[in-house]
This record gives sequence, structure tokens and C-alpha cells, in this order.
Amino acid sequence: MTSSCGCRLVNIKDAVQGAVVPVAFLYPAAAQERPEQFGPYTLEVALDAPPADGVYPLIVISHGNSGTPWAYRQLAKHLVLAGFVVALPAHTGNTRHDNSLANTAANLANRPRHITLAIDAALADAVLAAHIDSARIAVIGHSIGGYTALAAAGGVAWTGPRENKGAEPAPVAITPDARIRALVLLNPATFWFIDGSLRTLRLPIMIRTGAKDELTPIEHAHKIIEGVADPSLVEHKDIPGAGHFAFMSKFPPEMTRPNFKPSQDPEGFDRESIQPEFFADVTSFLKRALCASHSAN
Repeated sequence: MTSSCGCRLVNIKDAVQGAVVPVAFLYPAAAQERPEQFGPYTLEVALDAPPADGVYPLIVISHGNSGTPWAYRQLAKHLVLAGFVVALPAHTGNTRHDNSLANTAANLANRPRHITLAIDAALADAVLAAHIDSARIAVIGHSIGGYTALAAAGGVAWTGPRENKGAEPAPVAITPDARIRALVLLNPATFWFIDGSLRTLRLPIMIRTGAKDELTPIEHAHKIIEGVADPSLVEHKDIPGAGHFAFMSKFPPEMTRPNFKPSQDPEGFDRESIQPEFFADVTSFLKRALCASHSAN
């Protein structure tokens, strides 16, 4: 375990999209943390602190539709304190600040590329590169972030009726990133995968679903389990009472209101009650999956 969480904020240029992708890197450090504001979210980190000695796996977290990576800040910091570097890209064009590309084919292509660009940036970063094990990289994705993780790892995506109004499905141009060795999928959205789309995937996958998720119900997990090359590599658990947003950090009081659905849980369920076990499960899975992946190379 490390003593504190460092933070570096960088902007990555996506030449294909013609846009800037903001990325926060959280990493093991040995410096004093202070409360910092990231929009409406507060997290105790040590800004621009030197990394702690050591070489660590890299985890990229892909947020949901119209979302923000800071909605997963507690999970991210937990992973850092357990010995991981975490990259938090904001998927430009599909964020809470700019959702102009929602329901477009461009967004389906951009999101997986952002994952690759975040990995590239981490491995080239003047401060962090020497502390990242390039053979141990995983992606965590929530909702359409689950799609993003699957597509970046090699899932073959197709546009649907939302992207091509009245047109036939078309393949999405995505370059798979072979550096991705494991996935954690949280209430994943799989609308863009058809029969055979996931057959090329042969890597450890952890799936967590909410039993009361009405947006991406458990059938999406079943599609993954039945579609990948080796279902025995998939670990799935359905969480009783949990809704679609159960795996996100609790929102600040000023954002917690009935008309902001991500801040709400199904009646009788409290997302904070599952987080200790959930965080421990994710950490354990990633250590096992990436250790096995590293040993195989």
C-alpha cells in the first residue's frame, strides 16, 4: 500500500477528432494530500507530487454517457492506494460539459481511441512513464464506458438506429489496442455488438450489474458472457437492489436531487453500502488478472 494519491492534469490532442481530451492521472505518491476541486467534486490528492518509488499497472476508467471521470473518483483513489496508476479521460463530445456527439457514429469511434491515446500519454509522460508497467494495462468502463472498453480491446462495433436513423448498421472504425489485458465492466451497454462481435475477445473480464438497472439490464452481461471466446474468463455478479448508477461515487449534496438520476438509487438501496466490497472485488480481480497476464508474457 502507498501513503498518498498524486495527481497530474494533462490535455491530449486527438488529431482524428480534432479535439482536446482532458486526462487526469492519479498515481502512488509520497506527499501531503490536500482537498482539491475538480468541478463540483472534491478529492484529496497531492497535485503534481513526485511518484512513489515502484512500477505499477495502469488502469483507464471510461465514464458513462454525458458523464465525467470524477464520478468514479473514490474507486480511482482506492486503486491508487492499492498500487495502481489510474488514467481518467473525459470523452470529449460525450461529457457533462459537452454532449454534442451523443448518439453519433463519431462518438462510437472516438471513445475507444481516447482509451488508446490515454495509454499512449501515460507511457510517454515524462514523470510517470518510468513507473508504469506497460505489460499490465486494464480498462474499467461504466454503461457506454463498458462498450468503450470492449471496443478498445477488440470488440467489433456496429452503428445502431440511434446513430444511423433509418439506415442499415455500419461497422465502426476502431483500431484494437492489444496492450489491454483485462476489463472491468459496470452495468455495460452492448447495443452496438451483434452476433460474433465479441468472439475475438479472450481476456479476463469482471462484470458487475445492478439487479434494478432499467437502462442496461442483465441481458447485456449475458450477451458478453455468451459472446466472448472463452466464457470461463468472465466473472459476473448481479448486485441485489442496485440501479444503473450504483457503482459511481456519491454525488455532492448540491447535486443530489430526484431530477438528477445519476445521484439517485432505487428505494431501499444505498450505493455507499456496497462500495467497500465492490472496491475490494475490483482490486483483487485486477491484481489476479494482470499478474496472470504478466506471467504469460
